[in-house]
Amino acid sequence: MSSTYVHYSAPSSLPSDYAILARYAHARQIDEEDEENEVRGEEGTEDDAGPSDSVVTRRTSFPTLYIHRFAQSTSPTRPYVPTENTPLLNPLVPRIEEDGDNQPNDEHLTPLAKYMQEARVLIKYTLPVFGSHVFEYSLVVASVVSIGHLSTNALAASTLGSMTASVTGFSIIQGFACTLDTMLPSAWTSSQPHLVGLWSQRMGVVMAATLIPIYVVWFNSEAILLLLKQEPEVAHLASVYLKYISIGLPAYAFNSISRRYFQSQGLFTVPTRVIIAVAPINALLNYLLVWGPEPFRLGFIGAPIATAISFNLIALISIIYGVFFIPKTAWYPFSRRMFTSLGVLVQLGLAGVGQVATEWWSWELIGRNLGPVTLAAQSVLLVSGSVTYQAPFALSVATSVRVGNLLGEQNAKRAAVAAQTSLLLSLLLSGVSSAVFLVFKDSWGHLFNDDPDVVSLVASILPLVALFQVFDGLSAVTSGIFRARGKQFTSALLNLSAYYVIGIPFGLWLTFKHNMALHGLWIGLTVSLVYCAAFGVYLSLRTDWNREVTKVMDRLAAESKSERIHSESHV
Repeated sequence: MSSTYVHYSAPSSLPSDYAILARYAHARQIDEEDEENEVRGEEGTEDDAGPSDSVVTRRTSFPTLYIHRFAQSTSPTRPYVPTENTPLLNPLVPRIEEDGDNQPNDEHLTPLAKYMQEARVLIKYTLPVFGSHVFEYSLVVASVVSIGHLSTNALAASTLGSMTASVTGFSIIQGFACTLDTMLPSAWTSSQPHLVGLWSQRMGVVMAATLIPIYVVWFNSEAILLLLKQEPEVAHLASVYLKYISIGLPAYAFNSISRRYFQSQGLFTVPTRVIIAVAPINALLNYLLVWGPEPFRLGFIGAPIATAISFNLIALISIIYGVFFIPKTAWYPFSRRMFTSLGVLVQLGLAGVGQVATEWWSWELIGRNLGPVTLAAQSVLLVSGSVTYQAPFALSVATSVRVGNLLGEQNAKRAAVAAQTSLLLSLLLSGVSSAVFLVFKDSWGHLFNDDPDVVSLVASILPLVALFQVFDGLSAVTSGIFRARGKQFTSALLNLSAYYVIGIPFGLWLTFKHNMALHGLWIGLTVSLVYCAAFGVYLSLRTDWNREVTKVMDRLAAESKSERIHSESHV
């Protein structure tokens, strides 16, 4: 289950600790340089991507979440040659190794120790991603709350407009953007970290082309909605909503790329900080533009305008942060190479749309014609499920990055452990949300509505929703594993068959042929998630991780060859 818009932690060390580690790492670099050079001479230089007189070792980790730029007080007096003990981004900026890094074989560790190490890493990555998703979801909530004060038609139109935006726009953008979950993490920990920037630029080109048909649909939405038998006034207001929120559509696409650009480098807290800064501004804009003082009040159109402004603010702050506050290790200068290899992104992107969008569509389109009480209960259940889904979805993002980085490090065994650990963590997270639903099922509906019929219907379905949580969480995490492996097409086939071949037809059959109403829909959807999760877990556990490493290395080798050809053509 995906919400309409999908996207805190404490420092793991004090600044003084970083200073000590910086001096220690720099000292070890100088003292052990000869020894490291000797080791590199024995190991060969198959990962070197630079000129023959420059030694670049494979990256074994990526920076901690809390790296900031340090002032460089002295400059090295000898050429800088990175080693395994050298900070990743700058010789005077330390990096904190993750547990288990630089231990490709892990012979001395028990299986439990390895799982515990990966659990700590995944939880550390999941928390800021979860925070950014929750705060981004607040942008939508603020819009709905502000419009809800105007009229019933206005609220219905904003709901219809938001649903249309999700089905025809945001889900497609997210589907294409998830391709970067395959490309960026493994590039960052390889010998060619600048490919992170290059693939991001290429995705920007693909996104620009993708926005054209989305704009065509949005600016002709009134005729489309009337064709679908929507009320004329509601259809007109929904089309107005889409036209104004489209001001923020390019920024939304850019944000979906920049978020992955930061996350692939381990900078998970950057999107969270940006969202935290923009969320209160968004709430203020909604107040001023929808029902604020006369000079600012715009009424209905104020809400989509506020949301569009917020998207653009997020994009602007992300650019400023990326340009001025993080090193340029991942960046690639603008060139004609950004227009190459686009077919790979389009192919994976279309599969990603099948993976992401089909699930969004199923949840947006079902249960719309079952009467007011049933529709109200369905809204409560969908909102509840969307909120609890944010935790396993954040874990799936963390899993994509962690597994992708380990593949880039050529650490197949640890990638397998990370994937297995993520599945166990998804069961833990789902167990917590399921327990909450079961304990508070009789009073849960009162959080949203005081109609006793709605509250009673919600209470009767929540045990089924609690069971649903387990398989929904597993399905989310297996999707993250598939994205790290570049298996979006496999995930798309699972989702398509689960929802549109099994779940929805079976649910509708129970609903209308056996008069099971909303219970029938949720039974059908639960069955679809059982199927999707079971096959996803099976395929994840059966993965040949050595083969996945080989695929990543082949892709990087192809990019290295392309870069040499590009450089020679400009000599």
